[in-house]
Amino acid sequence: MKLNEGFLDSMKEAFALFRNSDAASATEIVKRAMRGEQTSAPPARHEDVIEKARTRFADVLQPRRHSPRQADADVQDLGSFGTRRFENAAGERRYKVYVPASDRNDPLPLIVMLHGCTQDADDFAAGTQMNALAEKHGFIVAYPVQPQGANPSKCWNWFKPDDQQRDRGEPSLIAGITREVMANHNVDPKRVYVAGLSAGGAMAAIMAERYPDLYAAAGVHSGLPAGCARDLPSALAAMRGGKVPSGARRSAHATAQCPLIVFHGDADATVHPVNATELMRGFTVNDAAPGRSSSSDSGARKHTVRRMTSAEGVAAESWTIHGAPHAWSGGSSRGSYTDPTGPDASAEMVRFFLEHPRRH
Repeated sequence: MKLNEGFLDSMKEAFALFRNSDAASATEIVKRAMRGEQTSAPPARHEDVIEKARTRFADVLQPRRHSPRQADADVQDLGSFGTRRFENAAGERRYKVYVPASDRNDPLPLIVMLHGCTQDADDFAAGTQMNALAEKHGFIVAYPVQPQGANPSKCWNWFKPDDQQRDRGEPSLIAGITREVMANHNVDPKRVYVAGLSAGGAMAAIMAERYPDLYAAAGVHSGLPAGCARDLPSALAAMRGGKVPSGARRSAHATAQCPLIVFHGDADATVHPVNATELMRGFTVNDAAPGRSSSSDSGARKHTVRRMTSAEGVAAESWTIHGAPHAWSGGSSRGSYTDPTGPDASAEMVRFFLEHPRRH
């Protein structure tokens, strides 16, 4: 379909005004273009372009707070973002893959992002802004999608025994999606990572423990340790920070084999912050890189960072965000369950991941 040149000219003009800090004029141009006032074709013929413009100029139409590091990463999404489907004996899952426009012949890192309850790939991508970081740093992002048919709230079933095992249930689906993306794209097998929020964070912890040969490092935001629950009642107990039933056990030693970065708000009323402490079992504070408290990002929440290592020398970082709720730190308000105040969890996870390729 050939696009109306007047509409595209309007978008270019608005974007130039926005970059020159003339938000009011940019907003007016975008609104007129969306109404079709400067296009010769019916607006309905330009739905895809209008939606892209609506997303690109969301910061103008819906002002939001963010940290400076997030603003630095807020580049245009120029790459491809397509939907795929994977199927194995455990079932079927859709997933989306973002491939940056900067994709070259060199093998690229891959980050697998596991959304939280009620979310989907588009929501999680918008909230974490991981696609923009992929464009900036040059990596691929995959977003497996948990359907409502698998869980009424679209949560990953991290608390079910069959969904906590290697090559079974949902772990087999996520690992299968990871391997399929690796097969279909030029991915560096030593730089494959997994991260998630809440239920997705709990599943990321499971993936790190069960597939240390596949994932070089993991990121868990507002999540729970692998094996802390065996059913819904024990899951709710773990989320409240209460005593976990004796039948629900976790393997701290296995998790400590994989580099791990953890974010958790100490005002999280959904998943108790004690779970962040439990995730760090098997790691000890590194005397050579002691913890620090800071608010180095202008306007960001105060936070405490602890650099840690396991007995085998595996690195970990624990970020406690003071006063933060159950939300992705530094995320965009375009997605759900985000805390735009920061610090920027996405940028810090990417930094940690790229510093830790798989050693073997």
